[in-house]
Amino acid sequence: MAGFAFAGAAVLPLAVLVATGQAQPEVGVVERSAAHLLEHGTPYRVPGPGEGYEAYNPYLPAMALLGLPSALTGSDARVVFAVVFAVLLAASTLLLRGRAASGPLTLLAASPPVALPLAVGGDDLPVLGLACLGLALAARGNPASAGLALGLAAAMKPTAWPVLLACLALLLAHRTGGRRFTAAAGGALAAGAVLPALVDPRAFLENAVRFPMGLAEVGSPAGSPLPGRLLADLGTGGHAVALAALGAAALAMGVSLVVRPPADVRAAALRVAVGLALATALMPASRWGYLVYPAVLVLWARIAARPRARKEEALWLAA
Repeated sequence: MAGFAFAGAAVLPLAVLVATGQAQPEVGVVERSAAHLLEHGTPYRVPGPGEGYEAYNPYLPAMALLGLPSALTGSDARVVFAVVFAVLLAASTLLLRGRAASGPLTLLAASPPVALPLAVGGDDLPVLGLACLGLALAARGNPASAGLALGLAAAMKPTAWPVLLACLALLLAHRTGGRRFTAAAGGALAAGAVLPALVDPRAFLENAVRFPMGLAEVGSPAGSPLPGRLLADLGTGGHAVALAALGAAALAMGVSLVVRPPADVRAAALRVAVGLALATALMPASRWGYLVYPAVLVLWARIAARPRARKEEALWLAA
């Protein structure tokens, strides 16, 4: 039954949209950035006068990796997004619960918060898959592998940064593998984000910093009527207030991780879900679709961290 639900809610709509060539704009952005990366060594270029928001690439450099199959073979990046997410999510849950999680996991993939972006080409899903895999690897006592997964996710989108920090706080609090995690995550971030950005720093700043923050000449199409967006629409002062509120929320989450670090991976996932829900509400350029992060993290934590998995994790943390 779960398999039929997933096929009807996600696979069939994805196949129809791929066949008809309908996609969200970000699918084309990722595909073009991958082609630009292959040709110029960077996924960024400075948009020319009169170009619209489609010319911008608001993602961090490693996101272009998901477009490489399309650039090399002409395949559709949406299929890559879907396959990568499904494989990573399955691996993360199987690491903690084994095959017992297959049914709930399939229903999670068929749920509206996941099935809709999966069908239309949401590039947040692979980042979420890496986030869940990183948390699961940390729970299984593989801090270096967890650091690689979360470092790669953080090199794709800033939305993965809270997951990386929460996992680091968990490991440091239990004095288990913090250095290995930090080294691996730092290496992945350097290779996936810093080095490609240095090829053309001006293009990187214009695309990945100024445009998402609403400071470029062209506004972002992310305009859901959330508090941050409503404040930004009030003008320069409102935009500054929205950024200040976002910064305050980030600072509060950072302080909470230091003062009261999560006790286990389930607690870390839930802490990040709260932080990302606040960030979604306060970003000057935001959309309802970003709520897929807290929704998936909360549900994944409930599926993956059943009593047996939590007991195994507790034994590892105590070791």
